[in-house]
Amino acid sequence: MALLDVLGQKWTLRILWELQNGSLSSRALRSVCGDISPTVLQSRVNELRGAGFIKSDDGGYGLTPLGRELSDSFLPLYRFADTWADSLSKDKVDSRRHTASEL
Repeated sequence: MALLDVLGQKWTLRILWELQNGSLSSRALRSVCGDISPTVLQSRVNELRGAGFIKSDDGGYGLTPLGRELSDSFLPLYRFADTWADSLSKDKVDSRRHTASEL
């Protein structure tokens, strides 16, 4: 449950996602995360550091080996999300075709 409490915080998964390709400075991380406030970013970074998922290094913030393992564990979920998005898009196209044929 403790893991879900950490990961359930708003912006936490986004921060982990953005760090999967390498370290980012605080400014760069904030930029790629979009609308995150500096206060929330710092709070989430502190929580993720305390949990052992990210670390500070010369390049800014990066994933620890444990953080990398956690990020990798989400890959099946990311793949499923892509499949689901494709399915929703296909359903919308099929719905439009069906509606157009009824006219």
